[in-house]
Amino acid sequence: MREVDSRAVKLGYASLLLMEAAGRAVAQATLRAYPGRRVVVLCGKGNNGGDGLVAARWLKVSGGEVEVYAADHQQNDAGLARAALQAQGTEIKGLEVWNPQPGSVLIDGLFGTGLKGVLEGFWAELVGKINQSKLPVVAVDVPSGVPYWPHVQASLTVTFAGLKTEHLFYPSRAACGQILLDSIGMPPLALENPELPELLTPKTMQHLLPTRLGDANKGSVGRVLVVGGYSTYTGAPTLSALGAARAGAGLVTVAYPADSPVQPPLEAIRKPVPNWSFEHLKSAKAEAVAVGMGTGPDGAKAALAALELHRPTVLDADALHPSVLDAYVQAAIPTVITPHPGEAGRLLGQTATEVAANPLLFAAVLARQFPGVTVVLKGGPTVIALSPTPGTEHRASYLAVNTTGNPAMATGGMGDVLSGIVAAYLAWGLQPWDAARLGVYLHGLSGDLLGRVGMLAHEVAEGLPEAAYRLGQGNLEGFWQAQKPF
Repeated sequence: MREVDSRAVKLGYASLLLMEAAGRAVAQATLRAYPGRRVVVLCGKGNNGGDGLVAARWLKVSGGEVEVYAADHQQNDAGLARAALQAQGTEIKGLEVWNPQPGSVLIDGLFGTGLKGVLEGFWAELVGKINQSKLPVVAVDVPSGVPYWPHVQASLTVTFAGLKTEHLFYPSRAACGQILLDSIGMPPLALENPELPELLTPKTMQHLLPTRLGDANKGSVGRVLVVGGYSTYTGAPTLSALGAARAGAGLVTVAYPADSPVQPPLEAIRKPVPNWSFEHLKSAKAEAVAVGMGTGPDGAKAALAALELHRPTVLDADALHPSVLDAYVQAAIPTVITPHPGEAGRLLGQTATEVAANPLLFAAVLARQFPGVTVVLKGGPTVIALSPTPGTEHRASYLAVNTTGNPAMATGGMGDVLSGIVAAYLAWGLQPWDAARLGVYLHGLSGDLLGRVGMLAHEVAEGLPEAAYRLGQGNLEGFWQAQKPF
């Protein structure tokens, strides 16, 4: 964020203007969320504290009851903000004398992004006092202390110009409460940075939605072959087929072991096979393949048999072996892989815990290990990565972070549904990068529209047409709400 601020200043947008806009945005959000409440503003030494001091001044101007407690020795823009508040006649007390008062709302302006380490001593005690008070907290940009512990547990976080990793990735996101994003008038040029991950938003995803011509038929809108199933895993290929169908595939064929009691959806073509081989798969009519769902120990065989079809392919679950991925890279098959942290860890020689703790890093590492393969690292949130084959793209790598989905989706079969969705968009003709992003976004959006613990994977699949319709209408908002000015 400091780089963004620096670019804005170079473009002629004075840093004091940024602080003024940020502080006013915090005041505005606080007044809207907690009208008529006494507000206590707690400010540190840096720019985060300066934002808090500006917020206090605007709250005072609006006629609110405000108390301010701040660290000493603010300098530069924060020092100017302090002087302006004092010139208004507002008393600024030391943080060490603050004690919680029932009925108050707190503004946390202690620390922002870029914290170098764990809060200790006085600051740790102060954060503990804030949390123990159980009072509503409005955090300035990020809750103080994240991504470490202790940190402030906010009810509302007002952030500026763009979302930060703390707003997207757990556990920091859980500390933010509701998130409001305010542009603070940041020049668009200051925000341009191709090195940053793309955020999947309603606006960026809407244009990827395929449209059907008036004379469309089931053979013209994408056909999918699902390759999966094992004696003890009978539901996975069915869920994948359902995901593909509900995502809009015109025809879905399910190939499964003849001795496995797989029950494909009624609308699917059944293709029981005696073993996994190209000879038994080649007759299926399909523009894309999803393979690995519930194939158990035969996952590699199934994936290598499907490779000979030379169709765009989604590899999931039991198909995720280094030798399989190397074969798909060598054959230049357009490929999407959809590992969870455990599967990604096995591919990388890491633990699931290590991968889950740094998904941006490990998704990118996995993409570099298998160039040309689009990586969908499932999680909260899901990260998509691509390292193009050398010489085929003008960028060295691509990285995106999903903004839909919720913890209620942590249940069996969700990944199987996702594989089918992505395969449907591959079959429609989308490039793997686009099919993966749109599939991940709609999968999470369907879960958000259900939004309750106890939802099942097939319900998320059934909700896909409504999710796609909502996205196409163009009136969705992200989990952050864009704050409107006064």
